[in-house]
Amino acid sequence: AVVARSVAPALEKVSLPQLRVLVLLAAHGTTRSGTLAELVGVHASTFSRTTDRLAAGGWVRRVPNPQSRRETLVELTDTGRRLVASVVQRRRTEMSAILRRVPVEDRPAVHAAFEAFAAAAGEPPLADLAVLGV
Repeated sequence: AVVARSVAPALEKVSLPQLRVLVLLAAHGTTRSGTLAELVGVHASTFSRTTDRLAAGGWVRRVPNPQSRRETLVELTDTGRRLVASVVQRRRTEMSAILRRVPVEDRPAVHAAFEAFAAAAGEPPLADLAVLGV
């Protein structure tokens, strides 16, 4: 429910697969179009149409790869970055409200469970993110 509520306003602007691409770009930075297609799990030509729609909406822009003229990079625009940030902020706000209702004595167990969940999902440890200023 938290996830659904946090993404609902964004889904009035972009589709769920498009939002996934925006989130990937926010996490990975400017990325090769082919790499994004792989991350999303679609063929490059299918992904090209998604990029077309996102670019037309002002969410992303295509830029030439300075290291390879044959490749195109995709990067978030400021508008795309703000959309992803709004989803993340709504999720953080809601999660904070929920966690404040967890009794203090249960919080270490919840923290350990979140760390185990994040590790299983392949997320970097919080200590690594803190070094990056996240």
